[in-house]
Amino acid sequence: MADHQGSSMANQTPITDEIFPKHTSKTYALVELVRGESAMVDKGPDDTLFAFPSVLLREIVLFLGVTLAIFLFSLVKHAPLEEIANPFVTTDPAKAPWYFLGLQELLEHMHPLLAGVIIPAVLVLFLVVLPYIDRSSAEAGVWFGSARDKQIVAWTALYTLFVMSAYVVLDNAFSLRELLRAGAPQWVAQGLLPGGILALLVALPAFALRQRQTTTHQIMLVLFTVMLVSAVVFTVSGFLFRGPGFKLYWPWQMPGGYNPWDGL
Repeated sequence: MADHQGSSMANQTPITDEIFPKHTSKTYALVELVRGESAMVDKGPDDTLFAFPSVLLREIVLFLGVTLAIFLFSLVKHAPLEEIANPFVTTDPAKAPWYFLGLQELLEHMHPLLAGVIIPAVLVLFLVVLPYIDRSSAEAGVWFGSARDKQIVAWTALYTLFVMSAYVVLDNAFSLRELLRAGAPQWVAQGLLPGGILALLVALPAFALRQRQTTTHQIMLVLFTVMLVSAVVFTVSGFLFRGPGFKLYWPWQMPGGYNPWDGL
């Protein structure tokens, strides 16, 4: 028995020889030493998909496809420039380009400094530091992660869709800025309270998930999903449900013949 085990161990190929086989036409070079864990641990050149050319070629094809789609859309949709702006005539509703409509929607609920500067800066900072907070390499390069990750993202998306839509509707009907205009300082009515409510709505699903056994990666999934779905909700609200006076209407009940799709 002992001889059999010894013979079996002698016949096993060392791991280093499996990853870097000897006497082949390949050559290897030590290019970098890293401290701690890395996605490249226990992976050799034959078990690695490099960014070039595999990923780069796909990105080039995607870029060309998007460019072609925009080109064809511009041929089909006739979108001439409007007349020169007249300072004595105000367009109603005056809407920003679609990519700024989310921020314009936020301006309806809080102070411009908070909606136009602080919140966008916090979101950009969050994206910058995200790789340094979530340092797990277990699911690096894997779309959507595990089954539990998908459930977390799906439930967070539903929560955000409902809560942010309700926030837009309720704050439009009972505006804190108007209710507290005479009774509270401006920085409280337009800054502290709406900013605090928004922060609470964002942190609530992450706090609820924190009570269960969870990972930093999943907490980051929650926060990123809230950020992304909130941007979609505010953009759609500003584009489709805001009419004259930038008030909320159903798209099919816009007064004055206004149609949000006309400016597309």
